[in-house]
Amino acid sequence: MKLVAIILTFNEEQHLARCIESVKTVATHVVVADCFSTDGTLDIARAHSARVIQKEWVNYAIQFNWALTQLDPDTEWVLRIDADEYLTPELAAEIRAHLPALGCQIDGVLCGRRMTFQGQLIRHGGVFPIRILRLFRYGRGECENRWMDEHIKVAGPIVDFKGELIDDNLNSLTWWTDKHNKYASREAVDLLNLEYGFMPRDSVASLRGGGQAGLKRWVKEVVYSRLPGGFRAFVYFAYRYVIRFGFLDGRAGAAFHFLQGFWYRYLVDAKVAEVRRYMRSERCDVRVAIERILGIRVEV
Repeated sequence: MKLVAIILTFNEEQHLARCIESVKTVATHVVVADCFSTDGTLDIARAHSARVIQKEWVNYAIQFNWALTQLDPDTEWVLRIDADEYLTPELAAEIRAHLPALGCQIDGVLCGRRMTFQGQLIRHGGVFPIRILRLFRYGRGECENRWMDEHIKVAGPIVDFKGELIDDNLNSLTWWTDKHNKYASREAVDLLNLEYGFMPRDSVASLRGGGQAGLKRWVKEVVYSRLPGGFRAFVYFAYRYVIRFGFLDGRAGAAFHFLQGFWYRYLVDAKVAEVRRYMRSERCDVRVAIERILGIRVEV
């Protein structure tokens, strides 16, 4: 069984070795799809016998789907994993034990994903563990064509593994907020596309049969997106922190739920409002406003 792990990187010397070490007992090959790192990322990848390919960055979906086209035709399974994530030993053992026995009709495998923040595992707020599709049969899956919160989609049946992977980013809070500021611009593009339809819609949203990711996307696109901007960020934070007991995560958890559950989503709404104001004042197309305000060039 040939399983290839794809890791997208840019300046990930702090995380990459840990990530590769966690997949080495399940992956036949590791492919590092890099966008011209300037630190020691490439040296670490090669020291761990990973194959390095490079391409300029546009967004995650384009980078990952391009990486899929670079795999050998005899690849059987693909594992998507981020550089700051790692497989738990339980998930690695489950993959070794059960993946080879799956019937040829199975296209994908769900697993759990948890996250740490400021060194603490987030356990409350109704956020984690989330069930995500990270293993899929080569040639039968690809990444959604979105600017933010992209998932792997497959057409055929999927199975559920109990093991988990952990998102454990070791960078500073300043780095985290800067990254989420960029994320907010990308998510604003997706929200504006729901309203103006300037790009083809590609979504796993499903009220039935789409799993946890499909249901959450459906709620986000059909319910959340129709609530008033700003107000919906507060409602979501209150739901997570109070109703789903996010306050039980302590001081680090309070920072996480406030920043990721309120600040980030309020920032997205503020950016959407800014683009709309620019469209009105300059009487321009939404794609022009997005490029001038958010610095993102939208290709159709």
